[in-house]
Amino acid sequence: MSRSHGGTSAFERLRARLDERSHACEDCGFVDDAGEWDAVTTGATVEYRRECPGCGTEHLRQYRL
Repeated sequence: MSRSHGGTSAFERLRARLDERSHACEDCGFVDDAGEWDAVTTGATVEYRRECPGCGTEHLRQYRL
């Protein structure tokens, strides 16, 4: 049985999967439960970014299409 991650597009479903993961900053450990990933696509790649409100580090996940 497949598990639904919500959303109607592939980008929304992938963002939902990223949001399910821990929101602890990899650098300072700050937990941001309200943060969301911003998505940008170039056509060949899609990048999901979020900034840690504790230390300002930008976290990036990049996927090639």
